[in-house]
Amino acid sequence: MMSIGILGRKLGMTHILDGQGNPVPVTVIETPPCPIVQIKNKQRDGYSALQIGFQEKKKNIKKPLLGHFKKSGVSVYQFLEEIRIAPQQKDEFQEGYVLKTDIFKVGDYVKVSGVSKGKGFQGGVKRWGWKGGPKTHGSRTHRRVGSIGASSDPSRVFRGQHMPGRMGNAKTTLKNLKVMKVDVENNILCIKGGIPGHRNSVLMIRKK
Repeated sequence: MMSIGILGRKLGMTHILDGQGNPVPVTVIETPPCPIVQIKNKQRDGYSALQIGFQEKKKNIKKPLLGHFKKSGVSVYQFLEEIRIAPQQKDEFQEGYVLKTDIFKVGDYVKVSGVSKGKGFQGGVKRWGWKGGPKTHGSRTHRRVGSIGASSDPSRVFRGQHMPGRMGNAKTTLKNLKVMKVDVENNILCIKGGIPGHRNSVLMIRKK
């Protein structure tokens, strides 16, 4: 199977019925055609990849950016992402070729990358699932951090200690997600389960 994918926009969640009539939760993703803007090769760029565009850009276009898209003969796009491919696969594509929803079929397993929802600065109980302290008998340490290291030995805090901090708003990838429905006519993809990111966020969907 080729390492190929497409960009899409998360529309939300719903459920569909499987072959036995059981409801299956799915995430609905809009996957409009994504043209190949540039093909990178190992000799010139040091690696092989396809650069694809998503969502046309109508204004505030700088001349260097305009020239980059003009080389491949496609419109200017807001988002550019790269998909790594094997060196022998670069001959199967050409600049200007359009990737569509039909590269997937029902039953395929994909991996989806997106930016998770930002939740701001959070304490350890919410961020890491700490149990918390006593709730009664005059305790004042319900959700506080408390001790984070030993005294004389090792006399330091270990790297990676779970602490309060910024939660979410990070690139997240989920693997082995099953494609439940492919609507080529309306450019819609339904993938089983939840997917990182808020509604209308941009996602990268790739074959395993």
